[in-house]
Amino acid sequence: DKAPLSKSLLLIPSAISILLTLLFQHYQKFFAYNLQAIKEDFQIWRIVCGRTVCLDLKDTFCSSLLIYNFRIFERRYGSRKFSSFLLGAWVLSALFDLLLVELAQYIFGFTINSLPSGFLGPVFALFVPFYCSIPRVQVTQVLGHFSITNKTLVYILGLQLLTSGSYIWILALSGLISGICYNSSILKVHQILCVPSWVAKIFSWTLEPIFSSAEPTNEIRVGMGATVDIQRQQRMELLDRQIMMSQVAQMRRQRQQQGGMINWNRLFPPLRHRHNANYQDHRPSDQETPPPTEVSEEQVARLMEMGFSRGDALEALRASNNDLNVATNFLLQH
Repeated sequence: DKAPLSKSLLLIPSAISILLTLLFQHYQKFFAYNLQAIKEDFQIWRIVCGRTVCLDLKDTFCSSLLIYNFRIFERRYGSRKFSSFLLGAWVLSALFDLLLVELAQYIFGFTINSLPSGFLGPVFALFVPFYCSIPRVQVTQVLGHFSITNKTLVYILGLQLLTSGSYIWILALSGLISGICYNSSILKVHQILCVPSWVAKIFSWTLEPIFSSAEPTNEIRVGMGATVDIQRQQRMELLDRQIMMSQVAQMRRQRQQQGGMINWNRLFPPLRHRHNANYQDHRPSDQETPPPTEVSEEQVARLMEMGFSRGDALEALRASNNDLNVATNFLLQH
């Protein structure tokens, strides 16, 4: 959703790569990134064909997974700005490819006649904004010292792609350099290499309806987080609040039938035991009951100023660990 360009880059080059590998092997020569033919025979069209479609299915798979993970930039910046970044990185990386090949030939003395084909330069360039702007969220630890974060899998995919070919390090280096140049606005490259507004409108009228996806209707709308992990955490917290609200409503009905004060300590265990995976099987005994939380009289007074009784205010604050917002939320809604 909200990433039609990423979807098109994921589907079209992958489909062409599979067709060239399985059915049309005799056409693969037209998509080879042959530097010798570009320099000696001036076959400039090979820059376009050779730097768009991967001829190796391993490169196709890894680059497709990376484009899928990098779709967050299109959602954050918009399709036009995202396409401008890809265009600028593609042009700059093509230039740096030729420069690095000549530099390697001058320093190491070996000749490179061809490079791996595919949309690899812009994919490696996207690692620059990914490293700079995506927050690092720790998921778990291995052996107590090595942290596994939400970005670890993406870096592993990049390393796998980097080691899939002999000269792919040239494409990776040129992509990273072009990403740094475009992301840091060196020589105002982002103003020169950008998609014009009229071109963006034409593609939005013609191609966007084909590759756009409908917004999911079975998911609850929440605030858009910076990453998919943050969005998932927001949905989990929202679901937890809804579960507690339903428990509050049930206890309210029991209170109306039986009378008496709400037992808030039975309503908030999801908050206290959120990190306990075996909570459903855990039944705290009287000896394991934690001591009552000290309640701030200032917060009690603020709740009483809203019209709540002192007893309900005390129980709500104790159960919510003196979180005035949580206590007020449930007291107001029920």
